[in-house]
Amino acid sequence: MTRDKRPMQERILFVDDDPKLLASVQRMLGGHYAVHTAPSATEGLEMVRAKGPFAVIVSDLKMPGMGGLEFLARVREEDPESIRMVLSGYADLENALDAVNNGYVFRIMAKPCSKETLEVALDAALEQRRLLRDREEVVALRHLRGAMDGIVIGFANLVEARDPYTAGHQRSVTGLAVALAESLGLERDRLQGLRLASGVHDIGKVYVPAEFLNRPGRLTSEEFAIIKSHPDVGYSILSPVAFPWPVADMVRQHHERLDGSGYPLGLAGDGILFESRIMAVADVVDAISSHRPYRPGRGIDYALDEIKKGSGTVYDPAVVEACLRLFHEEHYTLEVRGEGTPSCEWQGFK
Repeated sequence: MTRDKRPMQERILFVDDDPKLLASVQRMLGGHYAVHTAPSATEGLEMVRAKGPFAVIVSDLKMPGMGGLEFLARVREEDPESIRMVLSGYADLENALDAVNNGYVFRIMAKPCSKETLEVALDAALEQRRLLRDREEVVALRHLRGAMDGIVIGFANLVEARDPYTAGHQRSVTGLAVALAESLGLERDRLQGLRLASGVHDIGKVYVPAEFLNRPGRLTSEEFAIIKSHPDVGYSILSPVAFPWPVADMVRQHHERLDGSGYPLGLAGDGILFESRIMAVADVVDAISSHRPYRPGRGIDYALDEIKKGSGTVYDPAVVEACLRLFHEEHYTLEVRGEGTPSCEWQGFK
């Protein structure tokens, strides 16, 4: 770490029974770090408990009463995130190996120690602490994303328990939307958000009476208005969840259209999230080609003709082009499996 990039006022604790050494450390390092000192291991431990945590804790080895190794071992229990180092004139090989092998210390320095040596060691300790914290954040993020997947699976199961058709449709749309996004080069992180949003894009239909969804006959205008409210309802369900991606907005916008003719917000063009524009095409292709309670499926060719007609006005032309390419050139298929419930399968080249 270069001198001008050194974090200011990082809290450092020096523990030593030599008052002259502690005063010298204060003079040398006080301008760059918040230096705290303790004249014994016992007082150092009390300071850790009362004023911790400290970024770095530096201790002598041989002190009256509690020795440095015992102190550092107990510090590890009290303040496990601190980086612990030894500064001692009594650092024989056995003590040094014991300290390192038991994880008590990050580095051992011998007295006398220059300002430059101390600064280099402290900077290395602070960098080590940052790396450890970054690793912990990565692990926490992985757990968070796993939890997000679990939340989405739970939402999808809720829909499936109420309406098996809608659940199958969501799985099918997810497969196609992800394939389209990959074909269009969507970044991996955004792809994950799209995957989650597609998996629950019709979650708002839990608000719609089941007889409306499964009625073979024509709906009244009032009944259709209730069905059209499902993107807003989905947004209300998902928005309290702190996803790393705008999942709730993606769901709310999946029925918006490029020319502003969609719902519920009447958004147009770039005002619609790209992920939602991808979902819109995947949703329409699956809905048209698959069986519905009120009509038989019209087939994939009919569905592709429909999105081709709406390319550039209703649907994003880049997404439409990618969709046509997937089905015509890369042999992507939608298959119907079990009880008329559609699902996606990547067939590859044949």
